[in-house]
Amino acid sequence: MKKTAVIVGAGPAGLTAALELLRQSDIRPVLLEASHEIGGISRTVRHKGNRMDIGGHRFFSKSDRVMRWWLDLIPVESGPAQDGPLHFQGQQRDMPEIKLSANPLSDDLVMLVRQRKSRIYFLRKFFDYPLSLTAATFRNMGITRTFQCGVSYMRSALLPQRDEKTLEDFLINRFGKQLYLTFFKSYTEKVWGVPCHEISAEWGAQRIKGLSLIGVVKHYLTKTFAGKQPGNIAQKQTETSLIERFLYPKFGPGQLWEHVAQLITEAGGEIHMGIQIDRFQVEGNTFLAAEGVNENGERVSFPGDYFFSTMPVRELVRAISIPVPPEVTEVSDGLIYRDFITVGLLAKNLIATEKDGSPLKDNWIYIQEPDVLVGRLQIFNNWSPWLVNAPDKVWIGLEYFCYDSDPLWKLSDEEMAKFAIAEIAKIGILKAEDVEDYHVVRVPKTYPAYFGTYDRFNVIRDYLDKFENCFLVGRNGMHKYNNQDHSMLTAMTAVENIVNGITSKDNIWAINTEMEYHEESKK
Repeated sequence: MKKTAVIVGAGPAGLTAALELLRQSDIRPVLLEASHEIGGISRTVRHKGNRMDIGGHRFFSKSDRVMRWWLDLIPVESGPAQDGPLHFQGQQRDMPEIKLSANPLSDDLVMLVRQRKSRIYFLRKFFDYPLSLTAATFRNMGITRTFQCGVSYMRSALLPQRDEKTLEDFLINRFGKQLYLTFFKSYTEKVWGVPCHEISAEWGAQRIKGLSLIGVVKHYLTKTFAGKQPGNIAQKQTETSLIERFLYPKFGPGQLWEHVAQLITEAGGEIHMGIQIDRFQVEGNTFLAAEGVNENGERVSFPGDYFFSTMPVRELVRAISIPVPPEVTEVSDGLIYRDFITVGLLAKNLIATEKDGSPLKDNWIYIQEPDVLVGRLQIFNNWSPWLVNAPDKVWIGLEYFCYDSDPLWKLSDEEMAKFAIAEIAKIGILKAEDVEDYHVVRVPKTYPAYFGTYDRFNVIRDYLDKFENCFLVGRNGMHKYNNQDHSMLTAMTAVENIVNGITSKDNIWAINTEMEYHEESKK
């Protein structure tokens, strides 16, 4: 009789685990998803023919395995955009050797090769993101601020904070206090809702390792004197924040994960939607079944031999049927999550433009202005033109970070849209009267926080790792601010542990801690 793996959550980690189980073993995966959406925060939201990417997802990884995994599922667009080799561990391989190309004009299942552009909006001006050494940067900052930033950086370089305990320490050491105050503090505190000196330096080590003012200078010199290298999509030697090309599914990230879900069901796996898991039946050190409520209000139970959890750790601990040690419960209950709102706006046009008057080319813009709450702006047209139903319109997403107890979270959709329109008009991005439609999406527990009781998280990990047939994977599953490629790798590693009879979970927890790739993007 086939063994069963019960997987809670149909996001990147859960879906990857299911497909890898089908590929590498005879274990039958059963996915249980609380919502009716595939892909978790990597899903694509549809609204009247328009599509929204929640948070923005570049398909780039320094993991060879993840890059191959994506490209084996969706072919890259044909033509000049995909010319040239990919680089994997110093080896070159032509794109067609990974997957046959496709034409985005006639084929739907296709990876686009997109140009990356991100900027900071501050002082009602655009700055390169990450910061670049250009005349425009110095002109926007002004002579006085530029001088202050230079002196401040030299002070930090000569006398760094030796013991980096907080994110503030981490950023000041790499950029100097003045640059930190100018370009990092406001946005970061919008995201987390607490001062940077209350956030663990581990967040910086995971999300922006390798990026510093020295890195900006090196990139500037390399780009200026080494010349361009078109076609090198893998770009393994480039710090991720400086990557200039990436892959992106024609219809957004959810297209890939919906395709994966289809492959899973076709191969005999199961996916059940609308299942709210609230209890795990446990005996000793073994998980026996996941229990919950379906959309009809009925209690349902899913027995299994293996269990993968991508649900928030706090909810997992509360759902365990046997008594949990008080210290574990205390740390679990003290974990904090940041929630997320995206307001999609369909407009005639933006009044903010490039210098030549053409539409903005940015994928996303970090809003550093302290007089508004909006943290980031996406321009969906620039991710993929197929995300927008009417090519003569502009389709943008305004991103807000909050807690589900905040007044902002509790606004009606209409109130939230009005608030967002007023803010983006206030800072000169568009005119309120040019907005023709809106769509509001709320995503709870998007960001596992590196404060609260996180500094004692090892108490939870030590307890949960004792359950040999339970594997914590993904962002919320591990309470780690992973990107989708890291989440995928945790699932792949967990599956390989099962196949190879490895009981230690250390290699799963090591992903994005001891890896060479650390993503800087604040999504």
